[in-house]
Amino acid sequence: MAIKSAISTAFISSVFLMLIVGIDAGGIAIYWGQNGNEGTLAETCAKGNYDFVNIAFLPTFGNGQTPMINLAGHCDPYSNGCTGLGSDIKSCQAKGIKVMLSLGGGAGSYYLASTKDARQVATYLWNNFLWGQSSSRPLGDAVLDGIDFDIEGGTNQHWDDLARYLSRYSARGKKVYLTAAPQCPFPDAWVGGALKTGLFDYVWVQFYNNPQCQYTPGDIANLEDAWKQWTTDVPATKIFLGLPASPEAAGSGFIPVSDLTSQVLPAIKGSAKYGGVMLWSKYYDDQSGYSSAIKNDV
Repeated sequence: MAIKSAISTAFISSVFLMLIVGIDAGGIAIYWGQNGNEGTLAETCAKGNYDFVNIAFLPTFGNGQTPMINLAGHCDPYSNGCTGLGSDIKSCQAKGIKVMLSLGGGAGSYYLASTKDARQVATYLWNNFLWGQSSSRPLGDAVLDGIDFDIEGGTNQHWDDLARYLSRYSARGKKVYLTAAPQCPFPDAWVGGALKTGLFDYVWVQFYNNPQCQYTPGDIANLEDAWKQWTTDVPATKIFLGLPASPEAAGSGFIPVSDLTSQVLPAIKGSAKYGGVMLWSKYYDDQSGYSSAIKNDV
């Protein structure tokens, strides 16, 4: 009986330990697609560091425009040259990595003119990138896991409508993940209203190019205050700390590895909504090795 009891105790302790570790364990999200020198999508996923890959971007859509992806030097969508990515997407998903299509970006021609427009865009995304049917799927026959809202221009209207229409497709039995990349000043000027819907699974907040809420050497207060507001006021499943993967990746906000692991992560990982770290972008991560350096601490 004593041996049995000891085994039971050890088992319970190990399960408890796994639960504790699981609470703190975060993942890394990466943006891929805006630099032809960052390797293929399959290579990105084979790296073993990322849990989420956002394919960037679909920068042209809405207001009656023909939607068009832009993957920089990777492929030419105008000649159906990006359909070969389908096999890469499937290889990523086979590794348990969620692959999203990111809408918008810092430079693009996009906005939603009406609720009807939002519905039409949602239908297009469903048929061309998700579980729907289309004869002209830009990324081939692969089915993406969801849609990322990286809205940094246009207007702030009807993104909540788009989120609602997309989320309704989940009722068909296939989960459509919704993610977003707002700026850290709260609430976000573009998708602040959409985030209030509570429909977003993962929100990777950009804690860079915004001095009022990003980390500065030796001062974590601004970042910590913003983090607490995001994790308290946004009804999302998980919140991620969005960072540049190298000093060159953004105008400001880069956090040296030692500062991130010794000061920043210990201050935010206690939140039940902590999801991990988002990095911009795969190209800069290749240059710096940032994800490999922080992986065990995230």
